[in-house]
Amino acid sequence: MDKHRSDCPISCSLDVFGDKWSLLIIRDIMLRGKMSYSEFLNSEERIASNILVNRLGILESEKILLKEVSPLNKSKFIYSLTKKGVDLLPIVIEIMDWGAKYNANCPRKELGKKIKKDKAGAIQELTKVLKAKVK
Repeated sequence: MDKHRSDCPISCSLDVFGDKWSLLIIRDIMLRGKMSYSEFLNSEERIASNILVNRLGILESEKILLKEVSPLNKSKFIYSLTKKGVDLLPIVIEIMDWGAKYNANCPRKELGKKIKKDKAGAIQELTKVLKAKVK
């Protein structure tokens, strides 16, 4: 990313993944197993196609996502997390946990209940699964 607001580590991080769409795309890959443009487009938040293309490009250029031709359909691309992307898991889990804790409209589902019971264990288990998928 070429533009930086400041040299503050929080600001530098937000320059990369600080918009809601980037984090939702990361969530979809990380926690919901989505891999393709059409799967991201069909997420419940209803991202616009031009924003999706832009955010996928940013996440790929920042080496958070890897874009490859689908082995099943050569006219389709699939996205996966890089090691750098997998390293965002604890942050995504913390944001998810915070949202469930302070917003009654965001009830804890299966993963949220697991996180509430044993956050460190859930992160460790998910990290192991995600790292096994990294190419």
